[in-house]
Amino acid sequence: QVQLVESGGGLVQAGGSLRLSCVASGQTFSTLATGWFRQAPGKEREFVAAISREGSITNYLDSVKGRFTISRDNAKATVYLQMNSLTSEDTAVYYCAARSATVEGTSTRVGNYAYWGQGTQVAVSS
Repeated sequence: QVQLVESGGGLVQAGGSLRLSCVASGQTFSTLATGWFRQAPGKEREFVAAISREGSITNYLDSVKGRFTISRDNAKATVYLQMNSLTSEDTAVYYCAARSATVEGTSTRVGNYAYWGQGTQVAVSS
C-alpha cells in the first residue's frame, strides 16, 4: 500500500513563496507518476501540477504556470511543489497524489490517482 505524507504548508503573505514536499513509501517511487491537487472551501478538488514517473514530463494548471514548479527526486522518493508569487487565490488544502505508471506520462484527472496524502494547508494573506 502506497503512503504519501505531505509537508511544507503554512501561512504566507501575498507575493511570498512556499515549497511543499511529499514523501512516498510502499512502492518503488520510479513506478509512480505523481501530482499535486488543491481544494478550497466550498470548491471541488482541482489539478495543480503533475510529473511523470521519471520526471521528463510535467503539466500545470494554467493559472499557476510560471509561478509553480513541480519536481521529484526518485532517490529520495519525494515530489516537490515550489510555489512562488502566491496570491489569495492559491489558498487551499494541497494534496499529493500518485498512480502506478508503466510509461512516461501525466494525468490531470482526480479519478486517475489511486493514492492520496492527508493534505497540507496553504493560506495566503493579502
